[in-house]
Amino acid sequence: MKDHLRSDWTGAILVCGKCSRKLGGGFGDDGRTSLTKLLRRALGLGKGRRNPLGVVETKCLDVCPKRAVVIVDTARPGRWEIVAPGLSASEILTRLGRAQP
Repeated sequence: MKDHLRSDWTGAILVCGKCSRKLGGGFGDDGRTSLTKLLRRALGLGKGRRNPLGVVETKCLDVCPKRAVVIVDTARPGRWEIVAPGLSASEILTRLGRAQP
């Protein structure tokens, strides 16, 4: 049995699953897309460990803001972002310091 796996990730963005579930989407043009899916699309990523960056939905991060989602970028673990529904992907990525050219 293997004791480790190789990954191409250079970092990860963690999205609170409980916050996302409470909103039932709330992002994207139609307001029905989850934040995890929105970030993956905006960054041009798929699922899995062969991507340069991981976007992972976690269990509850125990912050629980009202009508918002908590996200953590592992590049800056000391700063957790609270993201309200309706923000565009580019605004969220700018707040994370991962703005796309």
